[in-house]
Amino acid sequence: MSLAPSLMELLARARADLRMGVPVVLTGGDEGVLVMAAETGSQARLQRFRREGEVDLVLTARRAETLKARAYDGDVARVVLPRRADMAAVQGLADPKDDLTKPMKGPLTTRREGNATLHRLAITLTKSARLLPAALVVPVSDPRGVALRSVLTRIDAIEAAPYLLTLARLDHVVSARVPLRAAENARLHIFRPEDGSDEHYAIEIGRPDRSAPVLARLHSACFTGDLLGSLKCDCGPQLNAALAKMGQEGSGVLLYLNQEGRGIGLANKMRAYALQDQGFDTVEANHRLGFEDDERDFRLGAEILRRMGFGGVRLLTNNPAKIAMMERCGISVAERVPLRVGENPFNEAYLATKAAKSGHLL
Repeated sequence: MSLAPSLMELLARARADLRMGVPVVLTGGDEGVLVMAAETGSQARLQRFRREGEVDLVLTARRAETLKARAYDGDVARVVLPRRADMAAVQGLADPKDDLTKPMKGPLTTRREGNATLHRLAITLTKSARLLPAALVVPVSDPRGVALRSVLTRIDAIEAAPYLLTLARLDHVVSARVPLRAAENARLHIFRPEDGSDEHYAIEIGRPDRSAPVLARLHSACFTGDLLGSLKCDCGPQLNAALAKMGQEGSGVLLYLNQEGRGIGLANKMRAYALQDQGFDTVEANHRLGFEDDERDFRLGAEILRRMGFGGVRLLTNNPAKIAMMERCGISVAERVPLRVGENPFNEAYLATKAAKSGHLL
């Protein structure tokens, strides 16, 4: 067996590089590009990019819409970066925090011709790195040579596609008894994705019958609500109420999925909070950042339930999307158990948006 990293390991390395501001090389057939995350890139590296050719700032269609830039490639827009633009200008286009105070950011020219496959992969990587979904991209004539000379991670887009679309295998790492206030007979199971991404947890209450639908909740991590007691959302009360109900019934399983901020990460979630302070609702804030309404992958929950031996659930949720995903993944939902707790004056608008725009049953 070779000591060289596998493609999955190279993807994990590429995400880490982008987070540190290090460029990566993407290839597809005879084409190749240098990619640098807009959020973490440096002026010195931007200048080096310009020596290769004309640089594009790749944005999602959501962010492009805010900037009045045409997204000719459907879900992404390739904005031609003006020669005078420095990294401060790049980050001003990528980050909406100053949109209201500095609205004049155009007019922006976007490309229509050429293949956007590698540009789309660049956005996918920045999203999975929990960065702003914006990347600087420049074509290179010798991608393999550039990668070797500069010791950069190189990813083949065609080979990488299946890994980006398929859920990484989850390995069960360890289980141990953890008595909880809500239920003393609790066990914590740790699941680690083989692609090096965040671990996920399952809290098992009692000894649920694997042959019957288990009382279950898919709970996405919320540092501010679960740990700090934030009043801007209902996450903390939902977590505690779900565990309390499982404790009362004597059995259940709560999946704690590390998909903070509807899958955009804590830093981007705080950016969304700052935009909400400017008057935008939750969905509008996500769109201005360049994200979709919800970037979470609920397939994770179905896979963990399957690994634990469960085929059916009584799902504690107000979110129909979770029910639909469980059913699509082969986990039958015998019952939806409502979980309406935690409403307060600070989150009334947030809950109203969940109901009106995300279809939550509140």
